[in-house]
Amino acid sequence: MGALAITAIGDDRPGIVAAVTEVLVAVDANLEDTSMTILRGHFAMMLIVGCDRPAAEVEAAVAPVAAELDLVVSVREVSTVPPAAAAGAHYVVTVHGADRPGIVARISRVIAAHGGNVTDLVTRLAGNLYVLTVEIDLPSAQAAEALRPELAVAAADLDVVAGLHPADADVL
Repeated sequence: MGALAITAIGDDRPGIVAAVTEVLVAVDANLEDTSMTILRGHFAMMLIVGCDRPAAEVEAAVAPVAAELDLVVSVREVSTVPPAAAAGAHYVVTVHGADRPGIVARISRVIAAHGGNVTDLVTRLAGNLYVLTVEIDLPSAQAAEALRPELAVAAADLDVVAGLHPADADVL
């Protein structure tokens, strides 16, 4: 079975998930990995689906729902080869402080400089308080210890507070 990446964004309203996934069922697509969220009233969805139909056919099938719900939808083929399991250590970086441009860019650059791979990133703005949570994979626990002081320098430069903690293992 092939794999497709599907993204959909638009103003949030009830029924988006139902409408899009009903179309996917109709074209024999199986949801494998998904992430859906609402950002300031805008709905965003990313899906990886197993499907033997071409991307253009699936995009055409979703088009009427996209038009009805005023969604921007993209469908493209992706590799079916599963990614290699992450080696190394899993950590969470937390940052909070006054909102200002450049926080994500600076923190993610410091993480990348230590071989860190961002696997999930969430930001929230509550009034003037900016909160960033980043899940990362690092090559080793030693990389985490090397990252810690540089993260502290970046946080001080940005006038925010940052922390680095081992990630809890997912329990299924």
